[in-house]
Amino acid sequence: MKEFNSESIRNIAFIGHGGSGKTSFSEVLLHTAGEINRIGSISEGTTTSDYSPNEIEKQISITLSALHLEWNNTKVNIIDTPGFADFSGEVKGALKIADTAVLVIKAVEGVEVGSEITYGFAEERDIPTAIIINKIDNEYSKFSEVFESAKERISPSAVVVTFPAKEGINANTIIDVVKMKAYQYGAAGSKTVTEIDIPADLLPDAEEYRTQLTEKVAELNEDLMNKYFEEGALSEEELKNGLKASILNKNIVPVFAVSSLKGIGGNNFLDFVVDYFPSPKDVGAVEAVYKDKDGKVGVQPNPTGEPVIFVFKTISEQHVGELSLFKVYSGNVASGLDLVNQNNGKTERLSQLSILNGRNRKDITKVYAGDIAAVVKLKDTHTNNTLTSKNLPVIIPPVIYPGPIISGAIIAKAKGDEDKIATGLHTLHEEDLTFSVKFDPEIAQTIISGQGELQLSLAIKRLKDRYGVEVDLEEPKVPMRETIKGTCASAEYKHKKQSGGRGQFGHVVFKVEPVQRGKGFEFANAIVGGVVPGRFVPAIEKGVVETMAKGVLAGYPVVDVKVTLFFGSFHPVDSDDMSFKIAASQGFKKGFLDAKPVLLEPIYEVVITVPEENMGDVMGDISSRRGKILGMDAQGKYQVIKANIPLAELYKYSSTLRSLTQGRGNHSKKFAFYDEVPKEVETKIVEEYKKLREEGL
Repeated sequence: MKEFNSESIRNIAFIGHGGSGKTSFSEVLLHTAGEINRIGSISEGTTTSDYSPNEIEKQISITLSALHLEWNNTKVNIIDTPGFADFSGEVKGALKIADTAVLVIKAVEGVEVGSEITYGFAEERDIPTAIIINKIDNEYSKFSEVFESAKERISPSAVVVTFPAKEGINANTIIDVVKMKAYQYGAAGSKTVTEIDIPADLLPDAEEYRTQLTEKVAELNEDLMNKYFEEGALSEEELKNGLKASILNKNIVPVFAVSSLKGIGGNNFLDFVVDYFPSPKDVGAVEAVYKDKDGKVGVQPNPTGEPVIFVFKTISEQHVGELSLFKVYSGNVASGLDLVNQNNGKTERLSQLSILNGRNRKDITKVYAGDIAAVVKLKDTHTNNTLTSKNLPVIIPPVIYPGPIISGAIIAKAKGDEDKIATGLHTLHEEDLTFSVKFDPEIAQTIISGQGELQLSLAIKRLKDRYGVEVDLEEPKVPMRETIKGTCASAEYKHKKQSGGRGQFGHVVFKVEPVQRGKGFEFANAIVGGVVPGRFVPAIEKGVVETMAKGVLAGYPVVDVKVTLFFGSFHPVDSDDMSFKIAASQGFKKGFLDAKPVLLEPIYEVVITVPEENMGDVMGDISSRRGKILGMDAQGKYQVIKANIPLAELYKYSSTLRSLTQGRGNHSKKFAFYDEVPKEVETKIVEEYKKLREEGL
């Protein structure tokens, strides 16, 4: 296998809305470069990057896929990413190791929700970007309109590099304004491309687009700007060097016209990628932090430097085991090399190295700085881990994944499957860090969380397909609390039991009262005269604490109460710890129910970002969820609403919000405080609890 240095590598990530053609165009490029013999089809489930059973069935990308090809003695690594919001973590992982993000949009629909969201991720990463306008063969294609929309909604720095000579079903030629030539493409799969002169009727458009490109390049520095104003043009060398520097500096976002269905535009795109997209060497040092001391260090893509690799994706394959996808940031790595995982201090041996095209692997012996590869069977290494030599103990900052926005409780359909389920869920989390799992002891449920309903439903399907276990997904219980608003001055209970021989006797009298919210539990011993011996007081307190944990009103923990033991009695023979513990439990229940008990529910602070035109619908929905709006702020074309909403009203809120905003709204939430449940809701909860108790559940 040919080896490539960092100057001869390009790392690009295809991002964009679902259905924009990222996977299909990747297929065209692989075929154009001779990596595959025929162009696969999404509908037939034969594409290189969408190879998992779920991707083939759903006809969408679910995980990122690593691809590569060689073009003009340059290795182009392509990371194909999903377009659905549920799998946004995959996009973040791909952008972490990409040197250029390529946004794919459609020539009919133009800029869509996923276009804006994923481009926003690229801007967060602050890396060079480009735009592909795909499907110029569609009969309703409108390239120039979509380009203008992209300039307005995506980036004002967008400039046309290629545009269609003709759009619609007869499309077969594009104009390249850098080369100032037209390129006629043969039938899809033929690889026939003919360079011709630009047709006379399209020359004015080509010259106008080239002028826009040249003006944008001239903005790079004062010398170029002065020359352009004086002479009205730049030399070919100045244009080429300036264009490359402008893309690297994010002053220019090149735009390309393509048809993934007809295979149009692939050659021109690859030529441009090789000539103008930045290599890892152009990008330069990546910032890392020292493991054991304060301070940051720039890790240079030096092929002879100390090895530093970063794992950006973990894939679990049935007959292979765990496959770790990584990027080399410094040095070079070879099979048999020992590296230290700086996140946990454990040594790992790199066994079998390979480069990927979807599920197809090609074994390689060495990988150089800037390149992407995979290794099998690392023992203690996971996504976001950095492996280095002992001489350079640094950590590449991890991918910051979005927090969960939807959760569900899983219930095993068959007893005895718990271990298999736990193993499966752990593996699914390792593959996708936006999918999380935890057991909540308070509600005694296993909770899975993620970015959307589709992600959670696919996780359940994978459990069945891979591990043969079936689970149901249901709404998680809400971890409520019980407390009191009033005071019971005297709550008395006498536990007396005689059944031959030694009996049981315990007698307590409590005062039960509320304390300030959040203060917790207080127990006071106000016994005088020894009416209850001190040796029984710990058992009495324990009886109260255990009852508080189980709840009185509806089975939820009791909080923020003070219990004062001020009277009681004992029997010299029959009294013992257990008797007083039982008496305390029953006495507390009695006092609690006489002190105006109430249920408390968790309230979450929710931050919702929505387009201005959807404000009314979203605010109306918040009110219907018993929410209270705290304030609003403008953020560009969006409005940010802050509201307090009960957790009980937030189940599947992400799906509702997407529906109300055509997918353009998003939200985050965090726990704020506990507040009283409305009386009508409380009554319903208490009645359900009593019914379950009567049924013995």
